[in-house]
Amino acid sequence: MYAADNTDANLYADGTVRGSEISYPVQVQFIDLSKMYMQRVRWHWHPEVEVLLITKGRIILTTDNKEPPLEAGQGIFLNQNVMHSVHPADTKTDCCLYSIMFDPSFLFGYGNTLIAGKYLSPVLNSPALKTLLLDSQDSISGKLMDNIHSVISTNMDKEYGYELITKSLLCQFWVQLLELLTPQAAPGSQPHSLSLDEIRVKDAILFIESHYAEQLTLEQIAFSVHISKSECCRCFKRVLQFSPIEYLMRYRILKAVTMMQDNDPTFRNISDLAFSIGFNNVSYFNKVFKQYVKCTPTEYKRNLKTAAGKNAVNIMFM
Repeated sequence: MYAADNTDANLYADGTVRGSEISYPVQVQFIDLSKMYMQRVRWHWHPEVEVLLITKGRIILTTDNKEPPLEAGQGIFLNQNVMHSVHPADTKTDCCLYSIMFDPSFLFGYGNTLIAGKYLSPVLNSPALKTLLLDSQDSISGKLMDNIHSVISTNMDKEYGYELITKSLLCQFWVQLLELLTPQAAPGSQPHSLSLDEIRVKDAILFIESHYAEQLTLEQIAFSVHISKSECCRCFKRVLQFSPIEYLMRYRILKAVTMMQDNDPTFRNISDLAFSIGFNNVSYFNKVFKQYVKCTPTEYKRNLKTAAGKNAVNIMFM
C-alpha cells in the first residue's frame, strides 16, 4: 500500500513515541507490532492528537474506555492526552498499523486567534471525543480515513511542498471532525475531562518511572498520589487492567532489556544489572525476567550476539 521505509524512525524501541517537532509537527509512522518490546506500544500519552489506521491483523487499543478490537480497514482518532496502549489481539498473528500524530496548533497557528477558538477548541474540548472509531465501510468516517490515507502517501513520497499539502489535508480532516461533532461541540465548551482514575494512574506512572531503581513499595506508590493502597490497586485495575506492582515489574524488565540491547557499560554482570533496576535478589530478577521475556537474562544476552537473535527474542515478549 505504502512504502514503509523509515516510517518508524520516531518510534522508540521500548514502544513509546517521540513527541513532534516544532519545525514540522506531523509524524507518520509505520508500526509492526511483532518488532516492538512485548509486541506492544506501551502505555503513554502526548499533547498531539493521533490517528491509528490498521493495515494488517487485529489489534486491541486500550484506554480508560472500553474500546472494541480494531481490524484491518479500521482506525481510531485519539484526542490530546488520552492515555492508551496498543497490542495484538492474537500474539501469533502479524499486526501492522500507521500512526499519524500532529500538533493541532499546526493547523491554525500557535496564538490565541479567533479562528483557533472557532475551529480548534470544539474538537479538543469535546467531552464526547476522547476517541472516535473510524471504519472505511462507514460513509461518514470513511471520508476521514480517505483523508488520512492521503496524508500517509503524501508524507511517504515527500515531494516538493508536501508539508503544505499535508496541512491542507489535515485542515479538511478537521472540518470533517467538526461536522461529526455538530451540534454537541460548541465554542467555549469546557475541555474534555480526564477521569479521576486516569489522573491518578498517570501521576503514579510518572512516580514509578522516576523511582523504579529504588526499593519501591505499594504504600509509597499510593502515597505519591494521596490515596490508600487498596484504592491505588483499584485505579490501576480499572485503567490498565493490572496492578501498580505489575507495572513496576514490567517497567524494570523494560529497562533491563534496553540496557542489554544498548550494551550499557554501567553493569558488568547480571547481578549488577538486577541491582541497578531495583531488584535486591538476583534469583527473583531472573524469575521475573523469564516471566516477561520467555528466557533468562543470560540467554537473552547470548541471543543478542546474533543478528537474528534480537528479532527472535523481541517476538517472545508478551
